[in-house]
Amino acid sequence: MEVAVLDINGKETGRKAKLSDAVYAIEPNNHAVYLDVKRYLANRRQGTHKSKERGEIAGSTRKIKKQKGTGTARAGSIKSPIFVGGGRIFGPRPKDYTQRLNKNVKRLARKSALSMKAKEEAIVVLENFNLDAPKVKDFTSVLKALGLENKKSLFVLGEPNKNVYLSSRNLKTSEVVNVSELSTYKILNASNVVLLEGALEGIESNLSK
Repeated sequence: MEVAVLDINGKETGRKAKLSDAVYAIEPNNHAVYLDVKRYLANRRQGTHKSKERGEIAGSTRKIKKQKGTGTARAGSIKSPIFVGGGRIFGPRPKDYTQRLNKNVKRLARKSALSMKAKEEAIVVLENFNLDAPKVKDFTSVLKALGLENKKSLFVLGEPNKNVYLSSRNLKTSEVVNVSELSTYKILNASNVVLLEGALEGIESNLSK
């Protein structure tokens, strides 16, 4: 598969980038995609939810009224869950939501996601570029030139670029990641995936193993 390489002005450079069919043109495996997206979202959960139960409430341990003769139900502690300010019954406790997935399944999921985007013609190959300073205005001009100012976009860099990253950080509809940070969820969450030329080799080497 060959894709025209664009410059930051949205014009063709006259060069073609060859995308491996083993990465961008496979039959998508929907179940692998589902498992990897579920894993990604589960691993983002902090799991720090906690409420105090009866034994953790600070309060008197005195029996609040006599056992019999009151005409109401017996009660032995102000910390009982039936009273305001008492402990919570079966409340949430800290939990680790981390899920693990086989490396081969994760690779298959990412290749499936990229193949879906390629089939939708939602992959753009952009020549390597740099910004002189971290300015949102400069990065926005690149988005406008590519026709992505009103779409969710994912830029994949071959190596870290501080100015490009900082220029995009405040934009809700755009995200910049390195090859090592590429995930199935991020690919599918974007309307268009912009691959810089320097990232192509890294993506194919990571996913062709």
